[in-house]
Amino acid sequence: MSAPDSVLPNFSHIYIEEGAERYSLTESILSKFPNAIRIAVHHYKDIFNRPQQNFQSQKRSMKLILAVKKDHLLYDGSEFSQSMGHDNFYYNSMMLNCVYNCDYCYLQGMYGSANMVIFVNSDDFFSAVVEKLQKPMCLAISYDTDLLAFENVVPLCSQWIEFARIQPNLIIEIRTKSANFKSIRSLAPCDRVILAWTMSPDEVVERYEKGTPPLKRRIAAAKEAVDCGWKVRACFDPVIRIDHWEKHYTQCVQTVFEKLDAEKLHDVSAGVFRMNADYLRKIRKQRNDSDVLYHSYVFDGNAASYPDVIRMEMHAFMKSLLFQYLPSTKVFI
Repeated sequence: MSAPDSVLPNFSHIYIEEGAERYSLTESILSKFPNAIRIAVHHYKDIFNRPQQNFQSQKRSMKLILAVKKDHLLYDGSEFSQSMGHDNFYYNSMMLNCVYNCDYCYLQGMYGSANMVIFVNSDDFFSAVVEKLQKPMCLAISYDTDLLAFENVVPLCSQWIEFARIQPNLIIEIRTKSANFKSIRSLAPCDRVILAWTMSPDEVVERYEKGTPPLKRRIAAAKEAVDCGWKVRACFDPVIRIDHWEKHYTQCVQTVFEKLDAEKLHDVSAGVFRMNADYLRKIRKQRNDSDVLYHSYVFDGNAASYPDVIRMEMHAFMKSLLFQYLPSTKVFI
């Protein structure tokens, strides 16, 4: 994903938090950007949390911030994410922000900055997981970002796959919209890793998922992963109520299952648009250029989504669609 010609290219500047320079991952990342201007900072929040930043302006020329995360290395599963039947469900954030720029993304309401933070102290994140592995754990490692899309810069997916390989109580999910399976293709499949591709109709990709690969490339990447022996999850999430949404999602699901053998998929998930209510309010104050942010959502406590009757209609439609291909035990809605 490149920046417009009128602004500096993405990652023209790299901020390095005090102490981060001692980690091998920092050295590896810096080697990918030999011409970037390096700026030492005391704390990553001195840059990332500055007031009066404009998320969408920064998206046109993102910078990298390398830092060491000292706390909150593991979070309980969010109420807005699906646990896929796992009681012991967590997520972590080794990267803040995403190389893509989806109109409906909650990150633009969660963070004041669009710059990307990479925490380089991987071993501390692994240790935090080990402390919780007395019982089986499901860990989502790519919710607040898209790790696979950035794997060529920082091989966090590879690190976590090798870590999961030696942790019998751990299942990890790597969710992505990228087509970058080739970056981990050389690794042996690991049955403790689920590669989860977000599948969206092309109409949604073109209108709301800026910079992401089209559906056919995501499907091709997922198929290659299945053929290589990986567990693959197809995620129809978020389902967006665009005009003629039933037709578009029917075509999308049909296209996915024309290319992917349903029997070889690990499972599928679907969910309608939902977001933390405060994040959506904040995003609306910043931009009015995308209709997906201005549907007649209902603000109910901490969440914003479609009115119940519409949400239930959409859930029922997706359920009936997916049940044509998979048993209920493999469909999470």
